Amino acid sequence: MKLKDLISERFLSNFYVAFDAVIANKVRSLLTALGIIFGVAAVIAMLAIGNGAQQEILEQIKLVGVNNIVVTPVVQQTEEDITGESGSTKEKFSPGLTVRDVEGLVKTIPGITTVSPEILIETYIIKNGTRRSAKLVGVTPHYFDITSFVLTDGRMFNEQHMGKGDPVCIIGNSIKVKFFPTENPIGKSIKMGGVWLKVIGVLEERTVSQSSISKLGIRDYNMDVYTPIQTVLVRYKNRDLVTEAKIRGANSSSGGMFMVFGGDSGEEESKPRENYHQIDRLVIQVGETEMLAPTAEILSRYLERKHYGVVDYEITIPELLLKQQQRTKSIFNFVLGAIAGISLLVGGIGIMNIMLASVMERIKEIGLRLSIGARKEDIIMQFLNEAVMISVSGGIIGVILGISMAAVVSRLAEIPTIISPLSIVLSFGVAATVGLIFGIAPAKRAADQDPITSLRHD
Repeated sequence: MKLKDLISERFLSNFYVAFDAVIANKVRSLLTALGIIFGVAAVIAMLAIGNGAQQEILEQIKLVGVNNIVVTPVVQQTEEDITGESGSTKEKFSPGLTVRDVEGLVKTIPGITTVSPEILIETYIIKNGTRRSAKLVGVTPHYFDITSFVLTDGRMFNEQHMGKGDPVCIIGNSIKVKFFPTENPIGKSIKMGGVWLKVIGVLEERTVSQSSISKLGIRDYNMDVYTPIQTVLVRYKNRDLVTEAKIRGANSSSGGMFMVFGGDSGEEESKPRENYHQIDRLVIQVGETEMLAPTAEILSRYLERKHYGVVDYEITIPELLLKQQQRTKSIFNFVLGAIAGISLLVGGIGIMNIMLASVMERIKEIGLRLSIGARKEDIIMQFLNEAVMISVSGGIIGVILGISMAAVVSRLAEIPTIISPLSIVLSFGVAATVGLIFGIAPAKRAADQDPITSLRHD
């Protein structure tokens, strides 16, 4: 018989002996493998949740753009004495966030690469007897660069559209599906509010999760209609003009709020001021990430000076907020990984403990095998095979349990999970390695037994 065949036969023989020993003690083997099972399941579920969170954050960063600063207008709050005991303080005037601010930012603050103002109008679409509420967004071509929108059909706004405020628009994918299901919308017209707009482009569909909509305050872009910002100012609404009229009226009155008397409670009610900002959102893109915070600081001082000391705006840096959230989740994943690692370690110690107890129980069996010609290497291989079988079986069950846990978490908690093949291979490989390492000491102890003493053991 060849040496190779002899070695193979010995290995199979030791494997069958180990397999019979594990099967003969099913309950004990299962209890021994629990640490490995839960450790592997925890690693897979943890990595799946971490990968899902990472993917969600990357998608959110893609939605808000890279190196962006977002300026959101806030209606100026007012304060006055309603007791009549003292004279009211005159309210400070602010022109609000306007197109003039956009022009000044580019000229004044270095490091800014792109500025994209937006005007949002809640209106409705009418076509072929169908009316649906929708949002009309006045933008510049820079908006599509910052948000990484891609046209699937048609063309972008040109200088003539922007300069003259032509009645043209670019529609989201859902608008196309809803109002142009069987025809090409390019060149067709839709009625937005009281104005007919000619469709010149269609945007690629972009999937936005509900969590992104709530966390980032963004919209479902697929249902938006985009038109040049000058078109909105000329053909729809220009709050800057209305604000100037209100300011002239406010100079001869008590301020920007008015009182309403009566009602069920018999008390005075104060109605808030209307939005006086010309633009509803301003996105500023900075060339370098490390310049985001300093640029935001300079931007805050610039706007405060332009608005005469009135802070009627809010400046946020979505990317930094998301990266902070990413760091927090990474720390959380690290803690979960440490717990899963401890579980695997405890599982390995459990295997070694049970295997040592098994050696003590089977001393006579070991002595018998040694006396009929088994070598120390055969005894070592037998007990190592038992340890590895327990850990590998626990690893297989743990993989199934981990995948199931990830699916349950995704369904019940509505948390995105992504199971990567690497996490399965890694956790399973660690489980097998743990069984091998912690099985060495019991196997060596079994092989070191004296055959004569072992046969006399009760």
